[in-house]
Amino acid sequence: MKIVVLDGYPGNPGDLSWNELHALGECTIYDRTAPEEMLERVADADIVLTNKVCFKAEHFDQLPKLKYIGVIATGYNVVDCEAAKAHGVTVTNIPAYSTNSVAQMVYAHILNIYNHVGDYAYKISHEQAWVKSLDFCFMDTPLYELAGKKIGIIGLGNTGSATARIAIGFGMDVYAFTSKSEFQLPPEIKKMELDDLFRNCDIISLHCPLTPSTKNLVNAERLRLMKPNAIIINTSRGPVVNAADLAEALNKGQIMAAGMDVLETEPPTPDNPLLTAKNCYITPHIAWATQEARVRLMEILVGNVKAFIEGKPVNVVN
Repeated sequence: MKIVVLDGYPGNPGDLSWNELHALGECTIYDRTAPEEMLERVADADIVLTNKVCFKAEHFDQLPKLKYIGVIATGYNVVDCEAAKAHGVTVTNIPAYSTNSVAQMVYAHILNIYNHVGDYAYKISHEQAWVKSLDFCFMDTPLYELAGKKIGIIGLGNTGSATARIAIGFGMDVYAFTSKSEFQLPPEIKKMELDDLFRNCDIISLHCPLTPSTKNLVNAERLRLMKPNAIIINTSRGPVVNAADLAEALNKGQIMAAGMDVLETEPPTPDNPLLTAKNCYITPHIAWATQEARVRLMEILVGNVKAFIEGKPVNVVN
């Protein structure tokens, strides 16, 4: 089997090993692949592994040898799965490898907003703010407790459920917009309709996939429902949030803050309004990328390829 990895660098920038994948066949690994390079690089491949390099319907007619596409991520919208199936190409993903890491990033953003750790650390070390203080402490921003706050979780899959469990540990009141019935939820999680979630909760955390129904789910209309001291956290997909509407709400003080690990275009264009919006804290799509999560990613990736070669594919999405 000839194996080609199109964009291996994000998952393995050099601190992990590709040896187990090399053991499964003739393996070529590219750190990055531009769209115009893709067809040439995979022309003779039986197995292709991709993270963000797209496979559209028109590509499959040009790749008669292709048998398998392994998406190096949980989301697999980079592949036209129906077209792949029509051409006899198996597509797999890597589910649940980063559940704990993503949930952890949700609270990194929440605690950054509620406790201002980064801001205070900067002021103390760069501005000598504490040195100049007239009191034993220095405080120039409000600080908040999580206990008793209402968190609304949109999407109660693996990461949404993990986020809910942590919230329960903090003593928060947990609400969810989910397709699960009330009887499927633990007693600590209460089901709530979407607009009611925006209207009542102090924190909204997004954990839904990107679909036609979730694109621009966070928009001007729903932002107007929120409390002025509410915050939004997005670790799902960038287009779930209308960037212009959120930036306007932040700049007008309609809501207090936002923590974003994903944006509509990645890397973002310089004119993305969230880059300069008031109280918008952005991390560069790294919630999934802890050392432990990337080790699991590589293990599942190799396991997926091995299972396909043995004729018993797992984690198939088409």
